Amino acid sequence: MAARPARLRLWLLLHLLPQVYCEYGMVHVLSEKGSSKGKDYCILFNSQWAHLPHDLGKASLLQLQDQTASVLCSPSDVPDGGFNNQIPMVMRGNCTFYEKVRLAQINGARGLLIVSRERLVPPGGNRSQYEEIDIPVALLSYTDMLDIGKSFGSSVKGAMYAPNEPVLDYNMVIIFVMAVGTVAIGGYWAGSRDVKKRYMKHKRDDGAEKHDDETVDVTPIMICVFVVMCCSMLVLLYFFYDHLVYVIIGIFCLAASIGLYSCLSPFVRRVPLGKCRIPDNNLPYFHKRPQVRMLFLAVFCISVSVVWGIFRNEDQWAWALQDALGIAFCLYMLKTIRLPTFKGCTLLLLVLFVYDVFFVFITPFLTKTGESIMVEVAAGPSDSATHEKLPMVLKVPRLNSSPLALCDRPFSLLGFGDILVPGLLVAYCHRFDIQVQSSRVYFVACTIAYGIGLLVTFVALALMQMGQPALLYLVPCTLLTSFVVALWRRELAMFWTGSGFAKDLPQPPVVVAPVNCPPLPKDSIVPASQQDTEQMTNPTLHVKELHSSASAEEELADTSAKTDQSEISVAHSEKPTAQNKDDLESKCLNAEQKQLE
Repeated sequence: MAARPARLRLWLLLHLLPQVYCEYGMVHVLSEKGSSKGKDYCILFNSQWAHLPHDLGKASLLQLQDQTASVLCSPSDVPDGGFNNQIPMVMRGNCTFYEKVRLAQINGARGLLIVSRERLVPPGGNRSQYEEIDIPVALLSYTDMLDIGKSFGSSVKGAMYAPNEPVLDYNMVIIFVMAVGTVAIGGYWAGSRDVKKRYMKHKRDDGAEKHDDETVDVTPIMICVFVVMCCSMLVLLYFFYDHLVYVIIGIFCLAASIGLYSCLSPFVRRVPLGKCRIPDNNLPYFHKRPQVRMLFLAVFCISVSVVWGIFRNEDQWAWALQDALGIAFCLYMLKTIRLPTFKGCTLLLLVLFVYDVFFVFITPFLTKTGESIMVEVAAGPSDSATHEKLPMVLKVPRLNSSPLALCDRPFSLLGFGDILVPGLLVAYCHRFDIQVQSSRVYFVACTIAYGIGLLVTFVALALMQMGQPALLYLVPCTLLTSFVVALWRRELAMFWTGSGFAKDLPQPPVVVAPVNCPPLPKDSIVPASQQDTEQMTNPTLHVKELHSSASAEEELADTSAKTDQSEISVAHSEKPTAQNKDDLESKCLNAEQKQLE
């Protein structure tokens, strides 16, 4: 039993050593003629060979010598005259990093750039080799080497340096605003729409505008199936990324167009133009005769998704379009998917909490490369032949100039799941607020808790400098906050089962008794028709009938007392005209609507 922890520590040490010595840096390249601006390229170096300055102003600007025709593994690969105060660029292969850098140093080089066609790995060696070498050595990608020759020609200078990474990039502020805003708007919209739908369901006349979108109540079985599907899809993407990534891109285009249509349709319906409908036809969708304005909206939404699909790899602006489509998709999902109880919310969040933590922190011990499956799939495998990225994330480019922006992760990412999963709880809190009339205390508290959890995620990301499972921080913040609020308000039992909702309470009858609407005497108005006159009740005639009947004296006394009260109220009221009758009926209808609400 003691040998197993020892083997585990050795395995961890072997897997963590390359990461300890691996550092990202930059090589600043410019033409010797000085006719063009310089450009930074990513390099991967090992600080144990030699340290690089953190400031470009302190870095030595030396001539880059293109020796990519050789691999610099033997003295015959050294050109005549050696590398007099130059930085040679040689190809990777055929010998160790130490042999290359030793030949370069002996022949007067001030640094070494090893060009690699494969994935960049840190140049390593043993302790004695590190002590022998005092010039920096770094790896440069083959595509960057070609770009240097194309942009600056053969006569170029370069300076290698490694600026410090900023603790927190400014793009985190943009991601924070987008995420919290989406959760708040989506939760508020979903709760208000659900309550309005309940009211319209019990109203006698739904009106001309009906809600076509139907919500889907999530059950525990659906949650289990969903988690199994997520795990399976993530594993399949890890092993077959280049084949399945295009399927995910196609699904995103379709879902994003639907979400954009759902978000824009309430605004388009307010436009007074294009209300006419298309003629009768037998086409699959057009047989419903949609309005022209809604047809144009559908075409617009599909066009936006197609434009993103074509130009999705344009890093300058495609990310903004992807974020807009992603936010629309999240709002649509929050509006459509409905968790009916806090018990269901707790089950969903806890299961996905375990799922997120497992695939970020546990899977590095199960993969050959030591990479997290979640981070690898979300950011895209570095050895992918397609170089495609999954679109199911909000992404914002790094605003600070840093090696990490050039080399590893030029974008900061936040997955849709980190918005949708807590957002469903926020939507539940808003629905519960409206039903129990709690002044939206649950909704506000849960939204603030989500924002705090997201801030904690960013702090952990800055401190650990590695991908973080956001649900690790978001789930405890939102769940515990909602639980504490319900406990503080002594509504935990009702909040847990969702029993405060209108569907579980006795529904008001369809015809509600008039409120503060006294009966109208028959001879008090000029009737519009004989039928209207017959429909009015006259308490006085009712009393006469009771007096003429052979009923008991007790019944007559009770009825006479009630009639006297009715006659007194009528006697002290003015005789209503036809206009007064309309006003009274209007008041009654308003009171009925308030009772329904």
